[in-house]
Amino acid sequence: MNYNTINYYINSGIATISLNRQDRFNAFNSEMRAELLKALHHAKEDKNCRVIVLTAEGKAFCAGQDLKDIEGKVDFAAILKNGYNPLIQFMKELPKPIIGRINGVAAGAGCSLALACDFIIADSKATFVEAFVSIGLVLDSGSSYFLPRLVGSARAFELATTGNKLTAEQAYDWGMINRCVSTENLDDEVQKIAFYYANAPTKAIGMMKKMLNDSMQSSLSDVLEYETNFQELAGNTTDFNEGVTAFLEKRKPRFKGN
Repeated sequence: MNYNTINYYINSGIATISLNRQDRFNAFNSEMRAELLKALHHAKEDKNCRVIVLTAEGKAFCAGQDLKDIEGKVDFAAILKNGYNPLIQFMKELPKPIIGRINGVAAGAGCSLALACDFIIADSKATFVEAFVSIGLVLDSGSSYFLPRLVGSARAFELATTGNKLTAEQAYDWGMINRCVSTENLDDEVQKIAFYYANAPTKAIGMMKKMLNDSMQSSLSDVLEYETNFQELAGNTTDFNEGVTAFLEKRKPRFKGN
């Protein structure tokens, strides 16, 4: 597939999607939002894809919304409802894991994009900043959902209302990301985690992703019912049969993702 603002390629079950508006620090315009969502749809349907790595070309991960793309009177409701909201919603509902490879600054909607990933690995030089307040706006693209769940209400309020930069090391210490690694080790760590998920039981991983996301708004009785239903589905997969066989044969399982 051909794209103007992103790169997409797949290898060994790993689909890599890279934002590619380097001259604008990978800031979003309407085309990039649409192409990213299109690429994620493609990855969902691609049976060869077991895990997605979301990253960016150049020095920045994503500087948020490109303000030059919305000069003049702005219809914020339309931009969010037709652009960012479907993108973030689709990422959280996609039944395959998304690894965020955060190679530089993630600001505004770019920070929201990073937090929407399921497993976040950041370069130690990367920073996270909820930049909305600096131009008199509020959090969007899911940040008001993700932040308090990841770092607690007090820190979420601080990050949202001050717009202060958070280093990758601080983000790791606060439980906002999974890994903080040096620049020279970033690709190796991403590859290691991606390889694990590319060889994991994909259907079970996808079901667990949904269970964990939905548990935030569910009662214990709802969760127990959810677990029962999904365990029934997982027990009917070929990967379950392979897992049991491998255990009995005292070898590593060779999961196929179905």
